Amino acid sequence: MVFLFNRTGRRQPSDLVRFIKDLLLKLHESPDAAKIAEDLGKQLSQLRLLVQGTQDVEPKREDLHMVIQAAIHEDLIYELARGIIHLPFQAKKDTQTIFSQILRFKLDSQDDAQPLVITYIAHHRPEIIIELCRGYSFSDCTLQCGTILRDALKFDIIAAIILYDQSAEGQPAVRVTDIDMAVPQDGNGIFWEFFDWIDTGSFAVSADVFATFRNILLNNKAVMTTYVETNFDLFFHRFNRSLVMSNSYVTKRQSTKLLGEILLDRAYYRVMIRYVARWDNLKLCMNLLKDDQKMIQYEGFHVFKVFVANPNKSVEVQRLLINNRDRLLRFLPPFLDDRTDDDQFNDEKSFLVRQIQLLPNEPVEPSTGA
Repeated sequence: MVFLFNRTGRRQPSDLVRFIKDLLLKLHESPDAAKIAEDLGKQLSQLRLLVQGTQDVEPKREDLHMVIQAAIHEDLIYELARGIIHLPFQAKKDTQTIFSQILRFKLDSQDDAQPLVITYIAHHRPEIIIELCRGYSFSDCTLQCGTILRDALKFDIIAAIILYDQSAEGQPAVRVTDIDMAVPQDGNGIFWEFFDWIDTGSFAVSADVFATFRNILLNNKAVMTTYVETNFDLFFHRFNRSLVMSNSYVTKRQSTKLLGEILLDRAYYRVMIRYVARWDNLKLCMNLLKDDQKMIQYEGFHVFKVFVANPNKSVEVQRLLINNRDRLLRFLPPFLDDRTDDDQFNDEKSFLVRQIQLLPNEPVEPSTGA
């Protein structure tokens, strides 16, 4: 391909980008075309070398900048996100590496500003992120899509796109300028598909989706706490039923642990107060204490303790604890008594026993200052 080189024989980044985009469009029309996929693999390997370099040769910043400019102009970043599901395995890995390099690139003058590609995605092509999320529907590109997403999620603005987009396939995704955080969601956006991917996906898919889901909850708290508060009932209906009550041991254990982390995180204080005021949430975690698996019992204990330690328990939570006081006082002392070396756990268990003993005979209205 002579046109891909200038007079010095050096391939021009803009030509390489354009050539890859043309191949991606052809592959999208004919996803079973082995020759196109093979050619794409070779070209993506060249692009990876251009943006990543080798062990002996560092990539040139000017080349990386030229690649990004060309990729934005040709809409290659979107086509890679959309087409990754059709690529051969090595080409998927190369695509992941290319994304990793371009997502972090900043101009020397940018300092603490967002990288060029993050800003471009957020304001002009959020469909890139939505297509990467949809990659979770295809088990053979889960790892690559998940890794790219978690790289992008180092920036809260990307989490906002995932949380607030409610577009159907083929429709424009939400722009950050159009997001109204005060408007409740209807449960049909891309974020809500994470619950199904975690609960019903294969082990590899479920594990990677959960890693991204946990990332959003714990690393993007600037947007996530407001989102959960605004969509509290819908969020915890899905969280409790799809994750904490999952038939999968791994999903159930990880989700129960994550629930405990959320409730004990100061950033989620208002969420915690609302969650532990509900008797049905307490009933759910009391059932976790009786689970067949000891590790689920253990993680459930760390949720249960938040209810009992709350000094301003709601009337409905007090009533459930009072009605079950005798059972709990018989159940807790020998609970997980093989954890003899876990001093913190045993101290907390003793504290909960004492708090349950001190419960009044009848519920009292909690302090209004809570």
